[in-house]
Amino acid sequence: MNKWLIGARIKTLPAAISPVLIGTSYAEQITWINAALALIVALFLQIAVNYANDYSDGIKGTDQNRIGPIRLVASGLASAVAVRNAAYISFLIAAIAGSILSFNISMWLFIIGGISILAAWGYTGGKKPYGYIGFGELSVFVFFGLVATIGSYYIQSEELNWQIFLLSIPVGCLSCAVLVINNLRDLSNDKLVGKRTLAVLLGDKKTRNFYIILLVISQLVSISAAVIDIKMLFTLICIPMTVNVIKKIATGVGGIELIPILGKTARLQLLLAIITAAALFN
Repeated sequence: MNKWLIGARIKTLPAAISPVLIGTSYAEQITWINAALALIVALFLQIAVNYANDYSDGIKGTDQNRIGPIRLVASGLASAVAVRNAAYISFLIAAIAGSILSFNISMWLFIIGGISILAAWGYTGGKKPYGYIGFGELSVFVFFGLVATIGSYYIQSEELNWQIFLLSIPVGCLSCAVLVINNLRDLSNDKLVGKRTLAVLLGDKKTRNFYIILLVISQLVSISAAVIDIKMLFTLICIPMTVNVIKKIATGVGGIELIPILGKTARLQLLLAIITAAALFN
């Protein structure tokens, strides 16, 4: 596989696609060019985060003994400068698409987009990355859950309501769950290099419990969204897959055995988003 596709971490892209699918589908009228621009913003922001993390962790030396997928800088597949530039280019593409939306709809989108980019870089970048002190999951929940879903709806409807907030919660929970599994897998190495992720702060058992809670909340909220549209009960289809990954985590599997669970969690998020979008689409 091309090294830049490896660095982009394609398996994480459901976290970018899911909120756009749901936010767009809930709108009464859809402007497809706006939906396409929103998807570009979400995808390239996710890719930028992945490259930025690769670069920042690589130059800090925190990726040297990690178990997960190959990192470009740590493995020597690409120079730190090249990976940093790939992050910059991805941020730029997201910023251009976001700016077009801002000029056409509201300058508030420009401000929110700017904050999102700063948050994406600050996760592992800079002198005091907040991902190193346990705030990564909160950021993912807010920006890849609430902001991305509500924002995708707003650019279609130019309004906000409690329904779209409710629909954004499962997206945020599952995006957060993907990061929880990632950090659980890297717990031992992160502890050694002084990277105090939430998994390091909570410990193995509490991190597993937190992951299970996130999946249960995502499923319960999705079902409760039947008050918005009765077809949301179709999200019950996701229960067997949810139970399957919960059982795996509950058995205490760790290290490299968590990699398939990370992939299944991402696929669960995408499946839930597709079912939700189909249920809500007018």
